[in-house]
Amino acid sequence: MKVLVTAASKHGATTGIAEAITETLNQQGLDATLTPIGDVRSIAEYPAVVIGSGVYAGRWLKPAREFLQHHERELKERKVWLFSSGPVGDPPKPAEESPEFAQMKETAGAIEHKIFSGKVDPATLSLPERAIVAALHAPTGDFRDFDAIRSWAAGVAGALRSTPAADN
Repeated sequence: MKVLVTAASKHGATTGIAEAITETLNQQGLDATLTPIGDVRSIAEYPAVVIGSGVYAGRWLKPAREFLQHHERELKERKVWLFSSGPVGDPPKPAEESPEFAQMKETAGAIEHKIFSGKVDPATLSLPERAIVAALHAPTGDFRDFDAIRSWAAGVAGALRSTPAADN
């Protein structure tokens, strides 16, 4: 089964998660393609889509929100999973899910929305972003759990393999 994996990433951490998801889906016998969200022109050839975004101030990045709106009708005709990258620290903060996520899940007709911890590397941040991190006392470092990411992606693959597909 062909699967599109796409994500909006500001500093590359979410792209790293999307790469791990794509690799896992392929290892699980699916035909997964990773395409940056701004480069996706059509989802017609994909019966399944995994969409992700970095989260800033509780919101997905604008290109990801626009992707959901633009493809809303088509997404509801496919198997869709969403993921977010953003909380940092141990335990991750913020711990609560943004109310926007439930709306995005409904818009896409998504099966699931998963939140993964993110990464904060001060060297990649702009001056205003560094000021926000300092003001919020946000921890810096790479908090992504690639074992959890791959496990989730394997679950997505299992769900897709158990679904009869008309167009593989």
